[in-house]
Amino acid sequence: MNQKLQETLAAATESLTRPSINGYRGGVHVGVDLGTTYTSIFVLDDNFQPLVGKYCYAEIVRDGLVVDFAGAAALVREFKKDMESRLGYELTSAATGFPPGVPLAEVRATRYVLEAAGFKCSAIIDEPTAANTLLNIDNGAVVDIGGGTTGIAVIRDGKVIYTADEPTGGTHFSLVIAGAHKIPFKQAEAKKIDFKQHAQLLPAIRPVMEKVGTIISRHLQDHPVDIIYLIGGTSAFTGIADVIESVIGIKCIVPVNPLFITPLGIAMNDQELREDSYG
Repeated sequence: MNQKLQETLAAATESLTRPSINGYRGGVHVGVDLGTTYTSIFVLDDNFQPLVGKYCYAEIVRDGLVVDFAGAAALVREFKKDMESRLGYELTSAATGFPPGVPLAEVRATRYVLEAAGFKCSAIIDEPTAANTLLNIDNGAVVDIGGGTTGIAVIRDGKVIYTADEPTGGTHFSLVIAGAHKIPFKQAEAKKIDFKQHAQLLPAIRPVMEKVGTIISRHLQDHPVDIIYLIGGTSAFTGIADVIESVIGIKCIVPVNPLFITPLGIAMNDQELREDSYG
């Protein structure tokens, strides 16, 4: 993983708790990622470095489809207000993304969520292309293991040439944990994101990881690659890269904070720079 990517991801983590930006009045790029499990927003400066960010658990999207429009719009509106209070000025536009294979009507629904929250939607980009805006892979694959689905994108010469999306993701991990430990789903979700419990949980969810590996292998049969980048919140589970690599025999890399890759890439595609109008 290159140094610039590591620095950007580290800055993204810092931006989550940054109370203000100390008078920055340059251009900004905004990205909103409506995920199955987590919804995120990041504001980048004119050098595409994170200024402020926020994310939270939200059940407003299922398998890439907006299932709670009012809730989604209210959450993005709340995010927008929080970003503006930390920036000290209004945000007018933002980009957003969508998983591969989502129907056009649902892509439009994502745009409408942003508009209902007070943004002009400057761009809607497929999530693999958004992720590669940040990863900058010439040849390889990006596998986004999100809450509801696993998205696979093959990249040749810096361009996405093949995409697929399968209904297996972090929600399935949580369901297995809930069943194995006889606990409610939300408690299982909390266990899943607690790194201290990963070693204990791995035996139970290893078969689901292996299923993800089998899915990836099937889609890469006609598109051989030498390296795979695992992104999405579920990719943060300790040991997942080793399990998938053992199934498919292809080197797998998990960047630091893989949950942030796609929303940062989305923000990088918001090309409407807002110059300082506050003196």
